[in-house]
Amino acid sequence: METKQTFKNRLASWMRNASSAGLIALGLLSTGCSTITQPISGIPARRLPPQFLAQSKNNLVPLDPARLSQEPPRDYLLDDGDILGIYIEGILPFVPPDRPPEPPPVNFPDANSQLDPSLGYPIAVINDGTIQLPNLEPIKVRGLTIDQTRDLIRKYYLDSEILRESSRLQPIVTLMKERTYNVIVIRQDMGGQGAQGGGGGMGGGFTRGTDYSATGRMLKLKAYQNDILNAMMESGGLPGVNAKNEIKILRASRADQRRRDEFVQQFYQQYYCNPDPCGCPPPLPEDPSILRIPLRLPPGVIPSLTPEDVVLEDGDIVYIESRDAEVYYTGGLLPGGEFRIPRDYDLDVLTAMSLSGGGISRSQNGGGAGGMGGIGGMLGTVPPGMLYVLRKTPCNGQITIAVDLAKANLDPRERILVQPGDILILRFKPSEELLNFGLGTFFTFGIQYALRNL
Repeated sequence: METKQTFKNRLASWMRNASSAGLIALGLLSTGCSTITQPISGIPARRLPPQFLAQSKNNLVPLDPARLSQEPPRDYLLDDGDILGIYIEGILPFVPPDRPPEPPPVNFPDANSQLDPSLGYPIAVINDGTIQLPNLEPIKVRGLTIDQTRDLIRKYYLDSEILRESSRLQPIVTLMKERTYNVIVIRQDMGGQGAQGGGGGMGGGFTRGTDYSATGRMLKLKAYQNDILNAMMESGGLPGVNAKNEIKILRASRADQRRRDEFVQQFYQQYYCNPDPCGCPPPLPEDPSILRIPLRLPPGVIPSLTPEDVVLEDGDIVYIESRDAEVYYTGGLLPGGEFRIPRDYDLDVLTAMSLSGGGISRSQNGGGAGGMGGIGGMLGTVPPGMLYVLRKTPCNGQITIAVDLAKANLDPRERILVQPGDILILRFKPSEELLNFGLGTFFTFGIQYALRNL
C-alpha cells in the first residue's frame, strides 16, 4: 500500500515537472526568440573595409554662389537678337533737303527693364550679326559696343558718299532692347507638401507621402544675365534641403539623342555578347552633354568651373533633382518605417535609432524579428545590444554590418554613418535574450512554486 502511494506521488511530481517544462518551452517559442532560432552574422563595424563606409558630409564647404554667375563686360557687346534705336538725320527717316529734319522718337523701356530711355527707330541685329540701314550693304556689328557701332555707321555713310558733309552726319545709336535666351528650369524641390503618414509600428515614419512632382518654367534671361545663378533666382532660389546637393545642366547644343541611344546600346552589347557569370555590367559613363555642379565640396577642393560652364544658351535645361531616394529603413525591435537622411550633415547609427522614434528602452516591449515579447519582454531588464545594418553593394549585393551598441556608446569607430538604402535591424544578443527569458520565467513560475510550497 505504501509502495502504491509513493508511486502516485512520484507520478504527480513528474507530471507537474513536465507541465512546467512544457510551459517553459511554449513560452520560449512564443516570445519570438529569433536571435537563437534565426541568427544573423555580420562584419563588426570597426573591421568594415573603407570602400563600404559612407562618406562624411560634416566638413563639406558650400559653393560660393558667385561662382554660378558670369561677369558682365564693362561695355555691352552686341549680338543677334539685340534691338537698336538708330536715328540718322535726313536718312533714317528720309527727309528731303528742302524740309526740316524730324526729331528722333523717344522710346521708354518696360517696367522690368534696367535700360535707359532710347532714341531712334528700331533696328534689329539679325542672325548673322548684321544690321540693315538704308542705301548700305549689311553692316556687321556682332561683338561691337554701342560707340563702336555708331562710329562704324558714320564711316560707312561717308565712304559711300551718300552724305558728303561730315558735320551733318552724326548718327544716334542707343540700345532699345537686349537680346534674351530661352532657358528651361525643371525643379523637383518645389512640390506641395503631402501628409506624413505612419509607417507602421509605434512611432513609425514614412516620407513617401510628400509630393515632389517636377515643376517647370520657361525663362527669358537677358544678355549677361543668362547664367545659372539668375536662372535659380528667377525660379525660386537655390536648391533647398529637399533637393540633391547638385545642379544638372543639359546642354541643348550638344544633346544628340540618337547618338546617345546608339552609344548606350553599343556599351551594353559589349557586355552581353561576352557575359561574365561572376560579374556585372560596368556603370554607364556620364553623358557628355550633362554638366553636374556640386553645391558642397570638400575643404580645399576648387570647383572645376570655367566661365563658359555657367553661361546658359538657348534651349539649355537646368535640372534640380529631388533626393526622395535618400532614405534608410528600420526594423526588428525598432519601429518599422522609412526615414530621410539629412542632406548636409552626418547621421550615425545611434542618431538614426533616435530619429526612428523608438529607442532601446521603448523597444523592449515589442515583439517580432528578434523581439522579446510576452512575459519575457515585459519583465526583462536587459536592453537589446546588437544593431545590424544591411547595406547594398554594387551588382545587387549586400553586406551585413554588426554594431555592438555597448561599444558604440564609447567608441566612435563603432558608430558608422548611415547611407541611403541602409536597413537598420535592432536585436538582442543571444545571451541577452536568454537572460531576459530566464528572468521572466523565474518571476512567473519560480515565485509561483515558491509561494505554493509555503
